[in-house]
Amino acid sequence: MSVEEILESKDWQKCIEFHGHTCPGIAIGFRAAKAGLDLLKEQRAPDEELVTIVETDACGADAVQVLTGCTFGKGNFIYRDYGKHAFTFFSRHTGKGIRVVMQPNVLGSDDRHQELIDKIREGRAGQKEREEFKTLHAQRTRDVLDKPLEQLFSIANVQVPIPEKAKMMSSKICDRCGEAVMSSRLSEVGGQWICRGCMDN
Repeated sequence: MSVEEILESKDWQKCIEFHGHTCPGIAIGFRAAKAGLDLLKEQRAPDEELVTIVETDACGADAVQVLTGCTFGKGNFIYRDYGKHAFTFFSRHTGKGIRVVMQPNVLGSDDRHQELIDKIREGRAGQKEREEFKTLHAQRTRDVLDKPLEQLFSIANVQVPIPEKAKMMSSKICDRCGEAVMSSRLSEVGGQWICRGCMDN
């Protein structure tokens, strides 16, 4: 697909609607998820047919959720805090796994773009600088959508243990805060059942 076709596609629009704005990060997740689904020959998962492991909490993770149907609520969207634009897609149908990792320096360094990001975050950017940022941001997004897949990612077949399906468990009351908690998330301390929130405080 051309960049224009992607930008006009329903899948892209769904990702933007879910995420809230267009950016290079959502484009990275979009391309990664499309690659994973294509290589596994899978469609969006209505239930737990797919499992996704993401190694970033950046923007791209939102596109992965939208396109794969893997979500925290279904228990088939697993987050690992590694700070990498790396995504593993696993099919329960076939047992196959694909790991898609962004190549180093795909976006290159752009001092002006970073300067504008910093100014906007700090509230120092004027209207012209905000417009310049939007233009640069849009171009970087298009660059991600246009780049050949092999230049954007390294892709490898992987063997991963089959994650268990989400478990439905009863709730119990935390003896300290009195709130209902999934029973598997309570710890016995001095004869009381304590939730993780209370354990951390």
